[in-house]
Amino acid sequence: MKIGITCYPTYGGSGVLATELGKALVKRGHQVHFIAYDLPQRIVEHVTEGLFFHEVRMTTYPLFEFSHYALALTSKLVDVAKYEKLDILHMHYAIPHATSAVLARQILSDEGIHIPVITTLHGTDITLVGQDPSYAPVVAYSINKSDGVTAVSNFLREETYRVFNVKTPIEVIPNFVDTRRFQRLNKLHFKRALCPEDEKVLIHVSNFRPLKRVEDVIYVFANLKKMGLKIKLLLVGDGPERPTAEHLARELEVYTDVRFLGKQEPIEEILSIADVFLMPSASETFGLAALEAMACEVPVISSNAGGLPELNKDGETGFICEVGDIACMTERAKLLLTNETLHQQMAKAARKRAVEQFNVDRIVPLYEDYYQRIQQKLQTQTYPSFSTA
Repeated sequence: MKIGITCYPTYGGSGVLATELGKALVKRGHQVHFIAYDLPQRIVEHVTEGLFFHEVRMTTYPLFEFSHYALALTSKLVDVAKYEKLDILHMHYAIPHATSAVLARQILSDEGIHIPVITTLHGTDITLVGQDPSYAPVVAYSINKSDGVTAVSNFLREETYRVFNVKTPIEVIPNFVDTRRFQRLNKLHFKRALCPEDEKVLIHVSNFRPLKRVEDVIYVFANLKKMGLKIKLLLVGDGPERPTAEHLARELEVYTDVRFLGKQEPIEEILSIADVFLMPSASETFGLAALEAMACEVPVISSNAGGLPELNKDGETGFICEVGDIACMTERAKLLLTNETLHQQMAKAARKRAVEQFNVDRIVPLYEDYYQRIQQKLQTQTYPSFSTA
């Protein structure tokens, strides 16, 4: 099958999931064409046979005050679909990707070509951006006009139905992790370099947006330091809240024990030296970063936001606290960092859940099956389509 994938090529869950899906599909014998304004983060060093990248280029005209990315993307989708004879357009994030794909499908249909559009909803395209009155009608239209729609959690599916007038069935296909890549590695030399006194390690990974509540992580860390724990904090990623987090760490006098590492790959090497993963998000439709930590045997302390309880099982793979409950997160972190037996038990349970429920070999076939079902459903319609041979 020839599959076109569009995503935001950024350091965030939707881009990571789309990239990992494309790489996994190529390994399973499919041909994948990424269509985006930049090369997705996780395929920069993984370009291989069967995987292609098509850059969406935007032209600036004096008449246009802003660049028209959605229109440039539409034209590129038409071009790639037509000349690469794609079988499926799989859009990650509702706007503008699904919107552009629906328009591209119409243009192709007028030329006697029909390619089904599948939209995967990831989170803020529904819970934040999509609810803005400036975008809401377009989001609802793009979802309803997609041939197939998936969501990464039950929470996101129900939230989409609650907020929008969506009639299209939404299938839940959760995020996944390659548990062969994401596993506990022996990085003792790395651990000793960062923790010369054998300190415990807290870690947080995100794009440092306000809803990630990175300041809560700093407060929890500072509380643990006041309790006398020998710990270090690793903050991986970058974004608008990083300067605020740096200032807070200095204000609370813990900055010397905090490492702002920026965007890092391969992230599994850093996760392999961590003892506890903190995810205090105000909104999180799944929590892919937490899943990658679980696969590396790192217990998770998370908020109860969105789809996180579907991933992190309270008292089993880690702990769950209310959003903003810094005292709860502090106490749970202290318990994990001072009770080695409990920590090992939860670390093994976290890895077990990642392997059994969210492994790439279990989830990617669900996408393949969904592609086939959408194609079969459309065979009864009058639109011709390219062969899937």
